Amino acid sequence: MSNSSYIVVFKDNATQEQIDTYAGRVGKEGGEVTNRYDSVFKGFAAKIPESLLQNLQGDDIIRYIEPDQVITIAPPESKVQ
Repeated sequence: MSNSSYIVVFKDNATQEQIDTYAGRVGKEGGEVTNRYDSVFKGFAAKIPESLLQNLQGDDIIRYIEPDQVITIAPPESKVQ
């Protein structure tokens, strides 16, 4: 089973202990936390098994879960006349 990478963002009222519990659950279910976020928002990036992802989605303490991906911004094309 392949694990896809996601960013899990928690609501502002989530405690560090609760976030640690969720991060630990990822590891126990065969996933891997790859990065922790504590300053800009509460959450982590992780490779999450599909079965666990389905359980996490819609959980009251989680704000949202989105695929972890690289986004690049290209400068606008110049119009040569």
